Amino acid sequence: MYFVEVILPLALAKTFTYSVSEAEYHYIQKGMRLAVPFGKSKIYTALAIDLHQNQPTLYEAKEIHQILDEKPIVTENQIKHWQWIASYYMCAIGDVYRTALPSALLLENETLISQKADVFVDESQLTDDEFLIYQALQQQSSLKVQDIIGILSKKNIFPVIQKLIDKNILILQEEMQESYKPKLVRYIRLHSKYESSEGLNELLEVLKNANKQKEIVLTYFQLSASEKKKPISVKQLVEASNVTSAVVKALVDKEIFEEYYIQVDRVNFSGESNSNQLQLSEAQQKAFEEINISFQKKEVCLLHGVTSSGKTEIYIKLIEEYLVTENQILYLLPEIALTTQLVTRLHAHFGNKVAVFHSKYNNNERVEVWNQVLQNSEKAQIVIGARSALFLPFSNLGFIIVDEEHEQTFKQVDPAPRYHARDAAIVLASFFKAKVLLGSATPSIESYYNTTVDKYALVELKARYGNVMMPEIELVDLKDKYFRKRMTGHFSDVLIEGITTALSLGEQVILFQNRRGYSPLLECMTCGHVPQCQQCDVSLTYHKHKNQLRCHYCGYSIAKPTNCHSCSSIDLLTKGFGTEQIQQELVQLFPERKIGRMDQDTTRGKFGFEKIIDSFKNREIDIMVGTQMLAKGLDFDNVSLVGIMNADNMLFHPDFRAFERSYQTMTQVAGRSGRSEKQGKVIIQTYNPLHNTIQQVTNNDYLGMYKEQLYDRKIYKYPPYFRIIKLTLKHREFEKLKEGSLWLYQVLSQHLGIPVLGPEEPAINRIRNEYIRTIMIKIPQDSSVLGTKKTIQRVLNSFDAVPQYRAIKVALNVDFY
Repeated sequence: MYFVEVILPLALAKTFTYSVSEAEYHYIQKGMRLAVPFGKSKIYTALAIDLHQNQPTLYEAKEIHQILDEKPIVTENQIKHWQWIASYYMCAIGDVYRTALPSALLLENETLISQKADVFVDESQLTDDEFLIYQALQQQSSLKVQDIIGILSKKNIFPVIQKLIDKNILILQEEMQESYKPKLVRYIRLHSKYESSEGLNELLEVLKNANKQKEIVLTYFQLSASEKKKPISVKQLVEASNVTSAVVKALVDKEIFEEYYIQVDRVNFSGESNSNQLQLSEAQQKAFEEINISFQKKEVCLLHGVTSSGKTEIYIKLIEEYLVTENQILYLLPEIALTTQLVTRLHAHFGNKVAVFHSKYNNNERVEVWNQVLQNSEKAQIVIGARSALFLPFSNLGFIIVDEEHEQTFKQVDPAPRYHARDAAIVLASFFKAKVLLGSATPSIESYYNTTVDKYALVELKARYGNVMMPEIELVDLKDKYFRKRMTGHFSDVLIEGITTALSLGEQVILFQNRRGYSPLLECMTCGHVPQCQQCDVSLTYHKHKNQLRCHYCGYSIAKPTNCHSCSSIDLLTKGFGTEQIQQELVQLFPERKIGRMDQDTTRGKFGFEKIIDSFKNREIDIMVGTQMLAKGLDFDNVSLVGIMNADNMLFHPDFRAFERSYQTMTQVAGRSGRSEKQGKVIIQTYNPLHNTIQQVTNNDYLGMYKEQLYDRKIYKYPPYFRIIKLTLKHREFEKLKEGSLWLYQVLSQHLGIPVLGPEEPAINRIRNEYIRTIMIKIPQDSSVLGTKKTIQRVLNSFDAVPQYRAIKVALNVDFY
């Protein structure tokens, strides 16, 4: 008897055993995908992780349907890493597998399949099975995998579907918005009969009277001389000769030119690398050498460099060193907006060795990058991506950079696995004996603490690149300005004056407001009623542009009411303000200027970020209003003023990290100012100008903030002194949830000799019609994390065994951030 152990892409904590024949047993390798039956009639794409001859005792092993791969598409190190994530973050291995693999590699019963539009299909080339599927799709727009099993009356259908996808006839449904064709570029060449010298004379004779056409042919010769035999694209020719493509078409029709197509990779970047241009400043060179020395003793190094100190150049130099040894390099960024800007910089430097991987790429593109990394292809020696790039199949990873390591977006919130990309990257590196560099102007308290206890090395960069001065920070007391009537809308006279001065000098301005929409409340002035979301315990945000009220938690929306839902009064007033309102006020204050906005509403779509960032960089936008997306490490050389509209709405969050986060966000936003020769300026509007955190931002006093926060954390038992595991319980019935959460809390406190807090009703206690309760477990440094987790898991298992609590959903968040 031969068996294979597999992971299924479902939220199941254990692996499953299937039986295989002897031939299959010798053919299958760890990391291959298999189609397996599960439950009564479902088929899933499972992953082989082990082969053995031990028969399962609790159930009879079913046979697999078939093997989907010829060679493994997942490496052994990846499987090890997934198992670590599953055990550390207390989630199912199936969840990790599902998150890690691009969904195009995970066909399953519910996957919708449809025919690709505008594709000519040669029916004679199809096998019988393929033809049956093709025919069924002529009758209806899409089929589920389940339906195809019915049509072919056999279960073994994944290979047939896979072949049709490879033949470019079928696509998976979720890609309908941006369907993928291999990208073809149209090139042009001279017809072979004109290539001899007699041919050329004949050609000039033919074109004697057609001046435009003659001009194009001459331009073509000039291009082919200067491009040294490189293929010439139609686009290139049209641009160089300044004519329309219709003239080129006429020449093709006359058989003077021939068209041909070359297939290029989607994510292809031309440009030779120009590695000789980069010169490090003295401070950068010193930091670069210190990092290299620290790597001899420690695996992880924290680079603490002030904003605009040129950390990226140091990364590039380090990447160069690792490229020589032919290692793969992973460059993690917190925000897709940042990858957009950085990719351009790295391409200019490393040419075509850079691959990009993040969630705005569609299925086919992700599979393309996955395969390049798996084959250790030169095109993917450097991988830039958001946190999901961590799951790619590296084979000889040498170096990982985690840029802006303090960012909370590195922590996945939902769904499971709720991993932290920075911590998971450090573990991944240890499997490859690779080095990790964490970079930030405002390191997280945990990382900085790790350098003080000698776990990580620390390298500091205190001067901005090119000795540019740190920006001058000015505080504006809003209380005083409102009292003296010196406010126009949400702008103080100081901020308006600052913006006017900057614009008159031809410089750009960034304004930061961490709320999207027009205003967070619409209140009836007669009875005080505020429209609430039907499914969540939050007020609806007013979006003026679409004239609707929207819930930012579940997406529920209604048209803006003309009168109050409660008392029918028409006296409705908006309270508070978001980016949309700031943008509209600016239009009134500076009517002749171009004002841009960057938030979740304006960056939809695959190229949303590129469009906005490029137009700001090309100075088409004078003032940019944005949420925290703007606070990340973007680099604009013409920004001389940054305004923070209201610093207080960050400070007073019910969260133990509120002050640390406020300090980081304000310092990062401030760092966008004055990045070239001239000193920049930052204006912070606040009701609490004397607040410690705001004073620390003004004086650029990271250590002051760090020490103050550390003191508080020790007293109140928070990280880095305590590890936190947060349990979130959800259920539609308030009473049942209350009862269940109390039961769980009591059992946990009995079994754990450490602080357990709760069950707490969070500030927003209902989302999508489910009530929420949270329980927090604080694990001190000296007690065993592993033992505590085992106890928690045992308690959860018994909680699950109580019939009336089975319907309560419990989500675990380890190292809650």
